[in-house]
Amino acid sequence: MRYLSIKNRSILREMVSADFKVRYQSSVLGYLWSLLRPLFLFAILYVVFTYVFKVGKGVPHYPVYLLLGIVIWNFFTETTIIGMGSVVGKGDLIRKISIPRYLAVVSSSISALINLVINLSVVLLFGIFNGVELSWTWLLLPVIFIELFVFSTSLAFLLSALYVKFRDVTYIWEVGLQAAFYASPVLYPLTIVPEKYWSWFFVNPMAQILQDARYVFVTKDTVTAWNAGSVWWAAVPLGIVMLTVVVSRKYFKKQASSFAENI
Repeated sequence: MRYLSIKNRSILREMVSADFKVRYQSSVLGYLWSLLRPLFLFAILYVVFTYVFKVGKGVPHYPVYLLLGIVIWNFFTETTIIGMGSVVGKGDLIRKISIPRYLAVVSSSISALINLVINLSVVLLFGIFNGVELSWTWLLLPVIFIELFVFSTSLAFLLSALYVKFRDVTYIWEVGLQAAFYASPVLYPLTIVPEKYWSWFFVNPMAQILQDARYVFVTKDTVTAWNAGSVWWAAVPLGIVMLTVVVSRKYFKKQASSFAENI
């Protein structure tokens, strides 16, 4: 994606603002839902997995561990689902105005990023009140979230281009997300899984991102791609992210010229 001109930056800013406003339009609590949704979900899951199934037993600062996982996963699902329909949803604008097609996807990703930053501020406060020890490794969090943003947005580009031609993609992706949710250690610590399977979990970049974020922010007892097996296994999720970026960019660029006719 080439450097944005002043005009395109202005258009992108308006798109992001519109996306964020429309999302909470006509709701009484408005933007507060960006905080309340993950907190309500966290409260329910915390009770279930701490007091009923006792999955979080023995995990230091499990409430923060769980909340951070939920916030990260919510960003991933929000970016990919909303991004998937972004080109079709902005079809009228794309047909009327000559703008780079990728702005539709980028605006939805930035809108989701704003939600992520708001939610992470809650996680930070929650961690401080829960007694999470301040560490220099917190400085690595921006690097992890850049990877999360790049991976999620790349998938959004691929899905949005596919969705223009094949509306069935939305149903396929819903099933895929459901499977990926349970295949990723969002709710449970990886330590409950037999150690011989740990490395295979990190074929999924979301598992690597979740565990790395927990390792640098919550507890060093977290299993990561770096301590689950060989160094080569740690390179696998990063390689998949890079491959996703390349494939998504090429496919989106190839299909972009026909978006106006197919929307």
